[in-house]
Amino acid sequence: MNLLFSPMILVLLVLVVMGMGFHVLREYERGVIFRWGRLARGIIGGNGPGVVVIIPFIDKLVRVSLRTVAMDVPPQDVITKDNVSVKVNAVIYFRVVDPQRAIIEVEDYLYATSMMAQTTLRSVLGQGQLDDLLARREEINTELQRIIDTQTEPWGVKVSAVEVKNVDLPQEMQRAIARQAEAERERRSKVIHSEGEYQAAQRLADAANIMSQNPVSLQLRYLQTLVEIAAEKNSTTIFPIPIDILSPFMKAFEKKT
Repeated sequence: MNLLFSPMILVLLVLVVMGMGFHVLREYERGVIFRWGRLARGIIGGNGPGVVVIIPFIDKLVRVSLRTVAMDVPPQDVITKDNVSVKVNAVIYFRVVDPQRAIIEVEDYLYATSMMAQTTLRSVLGQGQLDDLLARREEINTELQRIIDTQTEPWGVKVSAVEVKNVDLPQEMQRAIARQAEAERERRSKVIHSEGEYQAAQRLADAANIMSQNPVSLQLRYLQTLVEIAAEKNSTTIFPIPIDILSPFMKAFEKKT
């Protein structure tokens, strides 16, 4: 009985060991293989994707994903150049472009990239003022992406984008910004009102100049005003008489006297 089961157990163990040497890597995965602790080359199937065959107990395969990773950068306490304390968080998009360097050059490329993003975020935002942080968001994102990508390039990691998500201001700073915005809106309102008054005065001056050059136009304007007053159906109507109409009578009266 033991003789019958011994070959079957042996065959089963051989199949299990052989199965341990076959690995299937997906399209977005690559394998970094070590043989006796050294980087192995010439493996059947290469580094993937597809089936990769290694020697069990001698080779070790480490899977690396080539997909883009979206990682949240935790809120960071930042003191801007004008001494305003804010909390800023961001999101960083990166992917592995060299699997071998991502495994060999750094212990944990995900953790290392996260730490690099946090320190760079504090450093870059601390060099600018609060107004720059609020108004120059796109430029800051580009600068963060450039710096972090330069630092992670030796690890085989490519940073494609960095986006600052939220900027949390202290309550007193929010109230100060609200008062500033209200004062700015009031200033613009006064400027627009003054500009309208100036344009109206300019138009009136132009109309006065035209009427002074042609007295008939003044008479026509006077008659138009009378028509507008009569249209109101008032019980009492006051007719303003221009002094030009009375001047001939006044001159005749002076001659008689």
